[in-house]
Amino acid sequence: MYQPQQYKKDDPEFIFKFIQNHPFATMVSQSNNLMATHIPVLVEGRAQNFKLYAHIANHNEQLKTLKDGTEILLIFQGTQGYVSSSWYTEKDISTWDYSAVHINARIKIQTTKELENSLKKLVNTFENKQNSPLFYDEIPQQMLLDHLPLITGFWAEPFKIKGIAKLHQGYKKEDIKSSIDHLEKGDWQQKLLAKDIKEENDL
Repeated sequence: MYQPQQYKKDDPEFIFKFIQNHPFATMVSQSNNLMATHIPVLVEGRAQNFKLYAHIANHNEQLKTLKDGTEILLIFQGTQGYVSSSWYTEKDISTWDYSAVHINARIKIQTTKELENSLKKLVNTFENKQNSPLFYDEIPQQMLLDHLPLITGFWAEPFKIKGIAKLHQGYKKEDIKSSIDHLEKGDWQQKLLAKDIKEENDL
């Protein structure tokens, strides 16, 4: 990951919270060529010491690259968007603001029991946010038994972690405020980006 010093975000608390808030990751691994799959990845443990877990469909070709000890790259991306220099007080170069976390990790394939526990945590994590949740234990048992053999669960144990948040740090305050005002009038992602820029710059 390219990390200019002013945007570097390697603080464990930032990383841990970022993964919790942006769990849909891109998983990259190496075969004869690079391969990638987009999957939800959850974090377990504490900010100073955590591991990740996920699962992949058995008919996904990338599964062949995932063995115990295999290195993968997990890319978690936050809100992002174009910031026009036409919003500034003086002419300047436009830019793109974003945040992301990259984690290099080693795979450990889960047992069936570990996979089942992981699925339960995954479902319950997101069902907790629903008005009428359907928790894992409420899904018909036969449906779960039919589904488990079709997927493979794994742990991902990090050994290199990098984060970045390029959110207009170092710009003039009036230009930051103007950018926030314009983004808040945009679509949902621009509104979220405006919120991140505001928080990063204590506005």
